[in-house]
Amino acid sequence: MSLPRLGRWAGVFLATVTMSSATTPLADRIAAGEETRIVCFGDSITGIYYHTGGHRAWSHLLGDQLKQSWPGARLIMINAGVSGNTTADALARLDADVLAHRPHLVVMKFGMNDTARLSAETFRAYLHALCDRIRGAGSEILLLTPNAVEPGDAGRPPEKVAAYAAIVREVGRARGVNVADVYAAFAAVQASAPADWLRLMSDTIHPNLRGHALIAGTAAAALTGRPVGPAQIPPRRDSRRAPFARTAEKLQAGQPVHVLAMAPLDTMIAAAIRREFPAAAVHVTRWETAGKSLATLEADATAEGWMKYRNQTILTPPDLVLVAVPASAEPAPGVPYYRTFGGILNRAQWFDGSGWDCVVVLPSMMQPDLPPAEAEREQIALAAARDKDVPVIQRTVGHGDNAEALLIQMLHP
Repeated sequence: MSLPRLGRWAGVFLATVTMSSATTPLADRIAAGEETRIVCFGDSITGIYYHTGGHRAWSHLLGDQLKQSWPGARLIMINAGVSGNTTADALARLDADVLAHRPHLVVMKFGMNDTARLSAETFRAYLHALCDRIRGAGSEILLLTPNAVEPGDAGRPPEKVAAYAAIVREVGRARGVNVADVYAAFAAVQASAPADWLRLMSDTIHPNLRGHALIAGTAAAALTGRPVGPAQIPPRRDSRRAPFARTAEKLQAGQPVHVLAMAPLDTMIAAAIRREFPAAAVHVTRWETAGKSLATLEADATAEGWMKYRNQTILTPPDLVLVAVPASAEPAPGVPYYRTFGGILNRAQWFDGSGWDCVVVLPSMMQPDLPPAEAEREQIALAAARDKDVPVIQRTVGHGDNAEALLIQMLHP
């Protein structure tokens, strides 16, 4: 087992991008430092959901990258991505969610759900209609093709997604609208660098935050006319997004908290909270890990994660979920450790980031000297968490604090 590497994807990306002149009224406006409203319009691959940690998406990274090209830019980035949407849904909510912001630019990325639910003819017609209405409102448009996918989703086979990406290009040519070919950028990595591809995807169809960086870079290249490369992923800016931010706020307000924690973190977090907040009402549910494989822990996450609480709204969801997968947990045969660990995180987080805190605690916090094979697994787990933008508690070199001490630190955002 080895850590999925990254290396050639930036070069592959640059080979797929066709540059166009950045001398446009929009570019001139941004370069002049005039306030510019950009609405990023799409489905779950545009919206802010658990695939990217529930706090940001490619819209945020695109704004950052445009500011690097135009340092004086005054951008207002608006995310109008809604999970499950097709172009039919887009037309229904266009006025309220997009045009009401009086955008100067709409960056539009649909097609993944259209592939599963709408005919090619309907998808094409709705894209034309969206372009008409957006232009009629005075906004410029950038179309994004859907990203390439893996086999495994019956409604979105790779060849059909490719065909719908071709429709986006066709509509762009017909309407004279610029197209950023996200499909081509992803497909190039998929074909030439399988290990890099693995680290772009949260599941068979959804990119993780690293994949969103590729989407942002592809869009930025189309807008700037420059080979900018995949977007950089800066640390989260909002200091409130400390790992235990919501939980700490409830404790400081004297409210009860509920925690779901993999063993042995259940006893540690209970002790840490009671030490710092002696009067707190703390309800901790133990998530057993002993003797369980990685696949079993993924099944546990599916049973106890966000889907449970969306389906049974009468239940009280946790305020904090602590994921502490033992490095000894065996991976499923033939399935990359990275992907299965990522599957646990896909369910252990809340659906859209508005629910609970979710934090990964690495095995070396409890056992500093891991055997080589387990240390290697820990590094893969760390990569999976970072690629999804999930907070991680880890022991740094030379750091003497034990796990409970670090948990206490996290209770003070």
